[in-house]
Amino acid sequence: MDFALTEEQEMIRDAAREFAQKEIAPVAARFDETGEFPAETIRKAGELGFMGIEVPEEFGGAGLDAVGYALLMEEIAAADAAHSTIISVNNSLYSNGILEFGTTEQKQKYVTPVASGEVIGAYALTEPQSGSDAGNMRTRAALSDDGTHYVITGKKSWITSGPVARYFVVFATTDPSAGAKGITAFVIDAERDGFRRGKGEPKLGIRASATCEIELEDYRCPVEDRLGSEGQGFRIAMTVLDAGRIGIAAQAVGIARAAYEASLEYVRERQAFGQPIGGFQMIQAKIADMKMRLEAARLLTLRAAWNKSRAKAAGLRNTTEACCAKLFASEAAMFITHQAVQIHGGMGYSREMPVERYFRDAKITEIYEGTSEIQRLVIARGEIGLR
Repeated sequence: MDFALTEEQEMIRDAAREFAQKEIAPVAARFDETGEFPAETIRKAGELGFMGIEVPEEFGGAGLDAVGYALLMEEIAAADAAHSTIISVNNSLYSNGILEFGTTEQKQKYVTPVASGEVIGAYALTEPQSGSDAGNMRTRAALSDDGTHYVITGKKSWITSGPVARYFVVFATTDPSAGAKGITAFVIDAERDGFRRGKGEPKLGIRASATCEIELEDYRCPVEDRLGSEGQGFRIAMTVLDAGRIGIAAQAVGIARAAYEASLEYVRERQAFGQPIGGFQMIQAKIADMKMRLEAARLLTLRAAWNKSRAKAAGLRNTTEACCAKLFASEAAMFITHQAVQIHGGMGYSREMPVERYFRDAKITEIYEGTSEIQRLVIARGEIGLR
């Protein structure tokens, strides 16, 4: 087996690392403190092509593969998880669905400006009463009598980039009696009548990643802005989440790496009882466990990324691989950041050090784009043959 990266993949990794450490790392703590959206650094990320890594060049993207995207996400997340969340949604949840199921016209209109960073894209599936249970969706879309548009009414919650996004991939029920098979996807323009942004969410971590509710009230969506066919929405949502989970796995790896590297530096320098604390076996055991989980998480993530295009070419889904990567990497990130705080002792609990931010940021990777419990359910059902 050859684990070597291509020259192109190494270039995107190195470019992302330089940008992240030079532009993002110095301002990460400030944005975490204020909760302000980092518009300037996100604009610069767009100029570098980071907002559309897998988007073909004809639609304004960098035209790279999923491995390149995973490498990018790790580097950005190692500097700041909030920035990586914004980039992740733009690349995976928003752009992937339109690229996979959209028309050429939809790609040109709705992907090109987002891939360049000109505007921000968002993904709206979750509702106040339906998170993991997408079949319990209450947002409704009804085709007009003349067949020219859909009238959409409903509320979506926990929308990453909701306060700043121009375009949204929104899921609504067109046939309530059909459950999940009655869900349809649409591309929504926030500048049209009938769209309203709701309350922002005060979050534990990834605080610079703006999150809010959105409300649609008699929003008139042209038929040409429907994504795929009626009733295809649930399939679109699940396909997009397969891709999104690779990004979240890579994000978790980046957060974990930052916490591990900070801990490694600390145990070399911190003195206790006349020696660096790295000389104590209890600390060494923590370092070994952290390193093991970090490397395993990275390998699972890169495997899922590598398998994405292979599975697509064979007409298969990448579900199990993506779920395994996301599940393991997110739980590894929580373990590693927890150990990092413990190693740092009182300083780990202080906001003067970044490890408490890594700890707070890591938690969301076990929740969004499918909780750890949902990942286990999906993996097991796939293995048993119940999918």
